[in-house]
Amino acid sequence: MQGSGIRRAFLAKYLLHQRRAFSQLAEKLSSVPGNDAPIPKIPPFDYSPPPYTGPSAAEIMQKRKEYLSPSMFCFYDKPINVVDGKMQYLFDENGRRYLDAFGGIATVCCGHCHPDVVKAIVNQTNRLQHSTILYLNPAIADFAEALASKLPGDLKVVFFTNSGTEANELAMMMARQYTGCQDIVSLRNAYHGNAAGTMGATAQSNWKFNIVQSGVHHALNPDPYRGVFGSDGEMYAKDVQDLINFGTSGHVAGFMSEAIQGVGGGIIELAPGYLPAVYRTIKKAGGLCIADEVQAGFARTGGHFWGFESHGVVPDIVTMAKGIGNGIPLGAVVTTPEIARVLTRRSYFNTFGGNPVCTAAGHAVLRVIERENLQQNAHVVGSYLKERLMGLKDKHEIIGDVRGRGLMLGIELVTDRQLKTPAKIETLHVMDQMKEMGVLIGKGGFYGNVFRITPPLCFTKEDADFLVDAMDYTMSKM
Repeated sequence: MQGSGIRRAFLAKYLLHQRRAFSQLAEKLSSVPGNDAPIPKIPPFDYSPPPYTGPSAAEIMQKRKEYLSPSMFCFYDKPINVVDGKMQYLFDENGRRYLDAFGGIATVCCGHCHPDVVKAIVNQTNRLQHSTILYLNPAIADFAEALASKLPGDLKVVFFTNSGTEANELAMMMARQYTGCQDIVSLRNAYHGNAAGTMGATAQSNWKFNIVQSGVHHALNPDPYRGVFGSDGEMYAKDVQDLINFGTSGHVAGFMSEAIQGVGGGIIELAPGYLPAVYRTIKKAGGLCIADEVQAGFARTGGHFWGFESHGVVPDIVTMAKGIGNGIPLGAVVTTPEIARVLTRRSYFNTFGGNPVCTAAGHAVLRVIERENLQQNAHVVGSYLKERLMGLKDKHEIIGDVRGRGLMLGIELVTDRQLKTPAKIETLHVMDQMKEMGVLIGKGGFYGNVFRITPPLCFTKEDADFLVDAMDYTMSKM
């Protein structure tokens, strides 16, 4: 224990030294002839927030340290105090505007404070904030009907939850109850939540506490960039059959995966051909296929409304959250009538799942996505942004990979393209410098060296240009 504490202290000191070194280097380079390119300017936007009169960032940070969990952390050396939002932009306590290219972790899909979503929330709150699903109310029924209409086949029975973790917990329990088996297969590098069951399905030590996590087998991750078989999806799929043959009774409860790994993978698209092959294998073993659409769902990938559709498969259970409510705490599990009946074996109840305010917001989100053609915008602007990022990769050796679909994109930074050495410190530096220019992006992946770009779906080509130009400007000065 003492040795690990010393190592942590050494690492913290090293990281601080490296950050200071990069900051000093950037200052020196800015004064070198040839490094005087104009600083990119944020696109114009016709909105100014009302004056902020609340506590400062420093005061809030002090309260967080004193009253909130020490597990909570912030991005950036100097965290920003976000007090206002409008569409794809956020504003700090001083009224400064930032381009939000993270979307509250792939959550804000329609745009911050979209007027139609806000109106639905306010109207429902004024009429009825909460009762219980033991009484009838049109909000939950209307939204369930609209949501079911967006899914293929017989996926039409909806269970509402409060989060993605809760939705995935319920999906895993339903698969186990329906099949009578306990074994579930998920992927290495996956993230499916932080409760007891979903932590078992999660496969990154960064997110796993030392508690009992049984009944889950982790297959090779079909990662085209770092995976052992490159982009050969069917080769990865053979590992699932091996897990079933040598790690289970030959029968499984199910298989759970994202179509594009978000938190865990740092925006990793599964290798082509993988999901169809695995779904066939799981079906032969008597299992159900669970699609985790918490991040990739609700038109984010552009070409399809759901991430799994790009792989040509139809799951047995679909889980969702984040974009479903544009920031309202809301999740859902959608499955077939036959599978749904397993929950009648006992009493299944959720106090807040299906709350009228949350479901009114979710229904409004669906309407906005359709009326404003946000899926098409995600495809058009996302394709343009990815093309520009690929051009940036040709220019800067530090960019090892650009990947993803629509407005769910990842940029992996490496110090050596051949060895694919994670550029952890450089990632933090670029993030911090882009924030100073007015661009907010996320990061993820096991090594923390992947930029996650998941903005609101109202993102424009001008926003994309500003993001890429800010990243180019920063990298050019490293």
